[in-house]
Amino acid sequence: MNLKSVYETIETLKAEIQTVSTKEDLEQFRLKYLVRKGIVQQMFEGLKTAAPEERPLLGKALNELRQTAQRLFDEKKSQLEQVQTASKGGIDLTIPGRRRPIGTKHPITQALDDMTDIFKAMGFAVALGPEIEDDFHNFEALNFPPDHPARDMQDTFFLDETALLRTHTSPVQIRVMMNQKPPIRHIMPGRVYRNEAISARSYCMFHQLEGLAVDENITFAELKGTLATFAKKFFGSNVRYVFRPSFFPFTEPSAEMDISCFLCNGKGCRVCKQSGWLEILGCGMVDPNVFKAVGYDPEEVTGYAFGMGIDRTALLLYGIDDIRMLYENDTRLLNQFT
Repeated sequence: MNLKSVYETIETLKAEIQTVSTKEDLEQFRLKYLVRKGIVQQMFEGLKTAAPEERPLLGKALNELRQTAQRLFDEKKSQLEQVQTASKGGIDLTIPGRRRPIGTKHPITQALDDMTDIFKAMGFAVALGPEIEDDFHNFEALNFPPDHPARDMQDTFFLDETALLRTHTSPVQIRVMMNQKPPIRHIMPGRVYRNEAISARSYCMFHQLEGLAVDENITFAELKGTLATFAKKFFGSNVRYVFRPSFFPFTEPSAEMDISCFLCNGKGCRVCKQSGWLEILGCGMVDPNVFKAVGYDPEEVTGYAFGMGIDRTALLLYGIDDIRMLYENDTRLLNQFT
């Protein structure tokens, strides 16, 4: 052994480490050079047979050999580990794409959109109005005189002496008629508010969809035909319906519409209270006093109006038995309507 052979071994180390590309190759490199019986240790043992005057230089060269072998081994090991880590965190184009979570329409919104689409297909336009109203639009123009007992039917949130939260979307009907001449065919969806105790069947805020048609020679038969068409489109072509006499201050004559329970096919169940029928809306011919309040001549025009609760309709349609569930934002419920 001499200095030349030591430095030749160093160059061989550097060349061999370049060929290492796997953990298995690196392990073979370690076994060849760095273990107790490896080349580096054998060359150190050969130092014993060297001439005394050569030992200092040979020892220095052998230390450089050992350090170089260990450094090359450590560097290559670190490189291989980085490559392995990067490959784990990279993009595998063979793996199916991840599904992104998507939102869904709220059950009330779904019901409202479906109802709106049906009426728009029948020629109704959509009209919106403010949720904060005054007494004239919410009551007086709709034939609710100040002392009328029908005002007690609606527990109102009053903001001050002149402003209140609307109790129905009927004020939008008044605004449409005051700003437009007949013919009129509009629906008025929106939120309404009533000071009611919160329970499984009632809430202090809910949604309504009302409709209004005004023109010459509009009849109750046209009203019935419109609502029957809606019921068959929304609840199914096999649904049966009946109109019952009722009372509303702003329509005369007035009626309520019931449909056969689509959950039990009219046989009777808990939802329809064993009657086989479900009440879905109120309707009637517009009272002449309402026309007078908006400047229409009741001798020249007639019209009909109807209104239904969207929340209650959604409860019936989706089989939900507690209206409070619609406002709790529980994803376990909402995810069922994706």
